[in-house]
Parts: sequence; C-alpha cells; structure tokens
Amino acid sequence: QVQLAESGGGLVQAGGPLRVSCEASARTLWNYRMAWFRQTPGKEREFVAAITWSGGITSYADSVQGRLTISRDKAKNTLYLQMDSLKPEDTAVYYCAATSKPGPVPRARAGYDYWGQGTQVTVSS
Repeated sequence: QVQLAESGGGLVQAGGPLRVSCEASARTLWNYRMAWFRQTPGKEREFVAAITWSGGITSYADSVQGRLTISRDKAKNTLYLQMDSLKPEDTAVYYCAATSKPGPVPRARAGYDYWGQGTQVTVSS
C-alpha cells in the first residue's frame, strides 16, 4: 500500500521554472516505478515521465523531453518533477503515480495502482 501526496503546484510565467513534489508513504519503494501524469479538462490523463525507484532509470514523453526532469530522493521518499522553459500548454493538473508490477515501465494510466490527489500547474503567457 502506497499513499502519494503532491505539492508545489502554482502559477508561473511562460519560460519560467517550477518544481512539483510527491511524497510517498510506504514501507519500501525499492521495487516500485513511479511516474508523473497530467490532465486538462476534457482530455485524457497523459503520461509525462517515469522513473524506476531503485535504479533511477527514466523515460519521458516526447513533448517534454529536454524541458522536464524526473528524479527521486530515496532518503526522503519523495519524487520530483523539475519543469523548465514552461509553456502555456503545460498547464494541467499534475498527478504522481506508483506501481510495483514487474515488467517494462508503464506509460499508460492503467499501468499504475496508486495515485495522488494532483496539484495544479498554471503557466501564463
């Protein structure tokens, strides 16, 4: 069982940076993969980035490659998403997700078992 709590969302100007965090409450995360998704009204929740907790192997959606960086702090059980060069189209609710299922790191929403409540990121033009 994992509980996830996002924080750090807010309003930022286009071109600026923002970092969102996700604190995970779990006995151990060593076999987990964790990810960030985002969703805007009327659209499907889309994959942003993922990381393996133990090895730190990352993967990104093409639309954010080079601008957004996923990382984790094992000591703090916290997942981060550093967002640079933000664009108005990055405006969304950002969710963190986790799964302990074996196999390739999922990029689909259905691949994750645990979700946070989301944090709003708004990028003004």
